[in-house]
Amino acid sequence: MPGFTLAIGQAPADLPTVAARLDWLRGILPGVAGVDLLLMPELFACGYSIGDAVQDRAEHRDGPTAAAVAALAEKTGVAIHYGYAERHGAALFNAAQCFGPDGACLTHQRKLLIPPGFEGAHFTPGQGCALFAYRGLRIATLICYDAEFPETVRHVAGLGADLVLVPTALGAQWRWVSHTLIPARAYENGVFLAYANSAGVQDGMAFLGESVVAGPDGAEVARAGADPQVLLAGIEAGRITAARARLPYLVDRRKLTF
Repeated sequence: MPGFTLAIGQAPADLPTVAARLDWLRGILPGVAGVDLLLMPELFACGYSIGDAVQDRAEHRDGPTAAAVAALAEKTGVAIHYGYAERHGAALFNAAQCFGPDGACLTHQRKLLIPPGFEGAHFTPGQGCALFAYRGLRIATLICYDAEFPETVRHVAGLGADLVLVPTALGAQWRWVSHTLIPARAYENGVFLAYANSAGVQDGMAFLGESVVAGPDGAEVARAGADPQVLLAGIEAGRITAARARLPYLVDRRKLTF
């Protein structure tokens, strides 16, 4: 399989409008020409720490922001995966979707587990996980809090995921999640895990930044700093095969008896 190149757009948290967020996305695309997939943070399209304004910024999955992102993916030849607030009937979902180079939607995922606070006051939990195949990889999406549960990453690994994309909105006080828990999730399942955070401060909430791509052996493939930036990482299928052969957790777990 040819090499797969992933980019993470660690966006400024304080971009004030949907239009400003799309402008930031347009601005980084020339620098990721030739990349296979660009992963953006949780609720990138609307912003995370926006309180009741999420009601006004929520869109249907085929809304104007989706159309704009699809057009950018088609123009640049880069698949773009981004988080947004999805309006579906009377419900709001914390969702993510990805548009491929042909402008078609490759996947759509709703956050499964809603933490207390801002999210608990606005979002309905989603159901189910779907993998999509893209350029030789089987790819899953889990959104932020979802990936903090061993059951979810194990579930998508059991479905056959090679790469797990995790758009997140991790606060600065939770550094251990990015540095310890996320690499452990990659290691214990023999998958690549890409964790895309925002950077800076929005409405009093400080984001950690420090997005990471962790390999199937738990080692960091690439790590961002605290400021907005674009992170690049190579995804090598051979590392998945080697990690699972060395430590066959996904097979041996079936031998457990209690």
